[in-house]
Amino acid sequence: MQYKKVTHVLFDLDGLLIDSEKLYTEAFETVCAKYGKTFTWMLKASLLGFQGYECADKIIKELSLPLTREEFMSECQTIYEKVFKNVELMPGAQKLVEHLYNKGVPIAIATSSSQESVDMKMQNHKSFLNYFHHITMGSSDPDVTKGKPDPAIFLVCASRFPDKPAPESCLVFEDAVNGVKAACAANMQVVAIPDPRIDKEQLKISTLVLNSLEEFQPELFGLPSYA
Repeated sequence: MQYKKVTHVLFDLDGLLIDSEKLYTEAFETVCAKYGKTFTWMLKASLLGFQGYECADKIIKELSLPLTREEFMSECQTIYEKVFKNVELMPGAQKLVEHLYNKGVPIAIATSSSQESVDMKMQNHKSFLNYFHHITMGSSDPDVTKGKPDPAIFLVCASRFPDKPAPESCLVFEDAVNGVKAACAANMQVVAIPDPRIDKEQLKISTLVLNSLEEFQPELFGLPSYA
């Protein structure tokens, strides 16, 4: 497989740089169980990459929960405030991000989360965020009109680098099918690092699929190698 040289790198956040997806699952399971409903992996898989209110709407609809969007999100928020204090970086995240930063590669984060959510999850990882030129937050950014799989978030994120790289010059890292679809729709190459339970068939549009950020070889995409 021949990969195209890139100059800029965009990272998803949840489930890719930080191990937060299991904490979202914990919150959704807890709230659903309160109303006698089961939050399944199948439902979870369909939500990956969605903005917060989209997740709430779909869970309420699929499980017929007796809650409004606001009530559901408020109950989840209470749990988030407890569990997100302990979120950890994913294996290989610190090494890769630090390496690209030190080599002068422009990097940014494109997350469906809101500013408030990012602040809460990254409260113990503030220095890690300093490596990134900027963060585009889908749920609180007026320029991001639609959530993934729409390409809006990646196109907006790329446009905020001072040199405004062409989409073809950007490499995206994603863990979710909706995120992979969004990157492809933006005409960017995409490295998928999915939850092992995701059906590989859904990821075949990815440029490359890895088990972990630790496996990534920057030189494949014309980026400075670790050596």
